[in-house]
Amino acid sequence: MSLVHLPDPQPLPWRRPRHEVLLLALLAAATLFVVTETNTQDASRVCLAKALVAGRLSADACLRGQNDRSLYGGHFYSNKAPGMSLLEIPPVEAVGLSAAPWRWSSNGDLRLWFVRLVASGLPFLLAAFLVGRVSEGLARGFGGAAMVTFALGTQMAPFAAAGFSHPLTAALGFLAFVLASWRRPVLAGLAAGFAVTTEYDAAATFVLVLFYVVLQGWRAPVLYLAGAVPGLAVLGAYDWAAFGAPWHDANRYTYQTVSAQINSGVLGIHLPTVHDTGLVFLGDRGLLIASPVVVAAAAGLVLVWRRGLRAEALLCCAVVAAYTLANSGYFAPLGGVSPGPRYLVPMLPFLAVGLGPAFARWRIVTSVLAAVSVAATAVLTLSWVGFSHYRETVWGEAVRVLRDGGGARVLSFLPNFVPTWNTNRLIGAAIVLAVTAAAFVLGVLRAGRYDQPVPE
Repeated sequence: MSLVHLPDPQPLPWRRPRHEVLLLALLAAATLFVVTETNTQDASRVCLAKALVAGRLSADACLRGQNDRSLYGGHFYSNKAPGMSLLEIPPVEAVGLSAAPWRWSSNGDLRLWFVRLVASGLPFLLAAFLVGRVSEGLARGFGGAAMVTFALGTQMAPFAAAGFSHPLTAALGFLAFVLASWRRPVLAGLAAGFAVTTEYDAAATFVLVLFYVVLQGWRAPVLYLAGAVPGLAVLGAYDWAAFGAPWHDANRYTYQTVSAQINSGVLGIHLPTVHDTGLVFLGDRGLLIASPVVVAAAAGLVLVWRRGLRAEALLCCAVVAAYTLANSGYFAPLGGVSPGPRYLVPMLPFLAVGLGPAFARWRIVTSVLAAVSVAATAVLTLSWVGFSHYRETVWGEAVRVLRDGGGARVLSFLPNFVPTWNTNRLIGAAIVLAVTAAAFVLGVLRAGRYDQPVPE
C-alpha cells in the first residue's frame, strides 16, 4: 500500500463570464495603446527577427552598442530565446522595421508598437481570457472580477505592450496547464514546449506541468513530451547553430557589464537572500506593495484545494513557489528597469486561479485589495520606463501628484499614447485611467450577480 496518496487530476471548470467581450475590449484599451520608448529588449528580439529573415542568426550591425546581446565566435547574437523573435517576423516585415543600426526613440515608434501588439499584446489578452473563463467556472459571477484584477492589478498590465516576452510566456504556460487538465496532453506539451522557446526559465513550468500530467497515467506524459518536440527542437536547433550545442543557451555568452553575474549560479540564480527577497515583496515596486491582491489570490488557492481540485491547486502553488524562489535568488531581482520583479510574470496566471474563489468568499476584502492593486499598477504602467526608484514606494509618487499637481515628477515620465500620438500626454494618461476605472467598475464592483457559496 502506498504511503502517499497522490491527488487525482480534475478538469478545470470553464464558463464564460458576464460582459466578457466588453471587458476584454476595456482591458485592451487600458493597456495596449500605451507606447513606451524603445528599449534594449526590442532591439535584441527585432534584430534576431530581421537576421532570421535574411537567413542568418548573428546580427552584428543591428546589435552594435546594445546591452542584450551575446558574443560567440566573433559575432553578436541576441541573448534571448528565439521564440518571440519568430513570432515577430510577420509584423516586423509588414511594417518594414529596419535591421541596422538599431535606433532608439524616446517618443516610441508606432511601427514597433504594432510589433509589440502582436507579440505581447495578443498573448496578454489570451492570458486574461483564460483566467476569466477558469475563474468563472470556479466561482460563478466572479470570472470578470478575476480577469480584470489579474490583467490590471498585476505586472501583466505594464508589460502588455512593452516588448518583453513575459506575457507570451505566461499565456503559453497557463494554456499548457488548462489543456493538460482537460486531458489534451499533446496540445499541452505543444504549448509548454513553445513557452520554453520564448524564455529559458519557462522550463520550470514545463517540468511542473509534466509532473501533473504524470498523475493521469503512463500514456499522458509520453504524449505530452511528444507534443513538446516541435518547440524544444526549434530551441535546440537554434542554440546548436548559434552557440555550438543544443544545451548552450544564449545567456551563457551574454556580452555586457553583468555577464559575470548572469553566468554565475544557474542562469544567474542563487539561493534567495533576505535583501533580495525584501526587494521582490516590499521594495518600492514590490509585489505586496503594488499588487497586494495576490494575498487574496493565494488564500483562494486554498479554497480551490478544498473544492476537490487538489492536484490543480498543488500545481499552481508549485509554479508560484518556483518562480518566487528563482526571482528572489536572481542577481537582479527587478530585472533592470521594470515595473517590478518581472520574472514573476509567468506565474501570475497560476496564482490568479485563486482570485475567483477569493472574490466569492471574501468579496469586500478582495475588492478593496483589487482596487489598491489596480491603482498602483496604473501608476506603474504610466511611469515605470523613466523611474529607477520610486520615493516612498510607488504610493509616495502617487501622493505627490495630488500634492504637486502638474509639477509632480511622475508626470514627467508619461509615455506616448496612440489616441493622442505626439500631442498631449496628460490627456492620453487620463483616457487610460478612465478606461481602467470603467473596467474595474464593470468587472469588479458589479460582480457576483450569480454569487454561490464556496465549499469549505
